[in-house]
Amino acid sequence: MGEHLDCSNFMDHVFEFLDGELDESQCEEFARHLRECPPCLDEYQRDQALKALVRRSCPCEQAPTQLRTQIIASFTSITLEYGR
Repeated sequence: MGEHLDCSNFMDHVFEFLDGELDESQCEEFARHLRECPPCLDEYQRDQALKALVRRSCPCEQAPTQLRTQIIASFTSITLEYGR
């Protein structure tokens, strides 16, 4: 993310923000953008509500073992590819 967060950058990273995966300065940048951009605030609130609905609807569900294994393998592959 650059110095200025535009709407397309916001939408590219909204779930990282929702999941708490951004550092403090990036979170501040997101919060500032939300205060200044009502359309992005609306989108953020929809995504936030969707995550809450999924969390409430599937509190005890776990991904199948095969899916979790595939996801972990893809992380390893990505790490190896970019770590060269």
